[in-house]
Amino acid sequence: MTIVAEDNKVRIEKLDPGGVMWANPYLVTCKQTGESVLVDTPGNPDVMLTQVIDKHVKYILMTHNHGDHISALAALKAALKVPVAGHELDAHKYPVPLDIKLEDSAVVTFGRLEMKVYHTPGHTKGSLCFLVGTYLLAGDTLFPHGPGHTVSPANFHQIVQSLTEKIFVLPDETLVFSGHGDGTVLWKEKDEFRQFSAKPHRPDLFGDVLWLES
Repeated sequence: MTIVAEDNKVRIEKLDPGGVMWANPYLVTCKQTGESVLVDTPGNPDVMLTQVIDKHVKYILMTHNHGDHISALAALKAALKVPVAGHELDAHKYPVPLDIKLEDSAVVTFGRLEMKVYHTPGHTKGSLCFLVGTYLLAGDTLFPHGPGHTVSPANFHQIVQSLTEKIFVLPDETLVFSGHGDGTVLWKEKDEFRQFSAKPHRPDLFGDVLWLES
């Protein structure tokens, strides 16, 4: 476990999923009460469980339903006995039913914290981002230097729309914790996207797009 952000209200830790090819799971904790939420459940269930079993987890929140984010979900739900929350449009691929179906602008409360939900389709139909304070858990919607992978031009247009309408309107100092690799700060992504938007692009653009190389 590595602390990636902390202030007087919240602590965010990147967990070790076990192995090298998995997504990033995060534990977000209210420092005043100790209550927490787990964001995404990749990797080895036993490795994951040892890190969260005593962390007063209230909810498991899912950013989206891809296999590299959900492999430990069933085991963790069974062990922790807490509700699983995600978007209904991704529900068909989760290994357990969603106990809570989150919509855009919903608010998840735990301890004395409030986490706002953003529905950001494009990577999947039901992709979600979660904002607590100035920290954004972005799943596979946003990475350093570009958006998440898309499988068609329509999906790429959709993820760009999600970013421009919901994420790039957040404050510049927002710290972004992505579903893979390192995080970023939002002003950098806004600046690179402005440069991307100032150039012409072919209409069939999709896939692994980098703002400054596309």
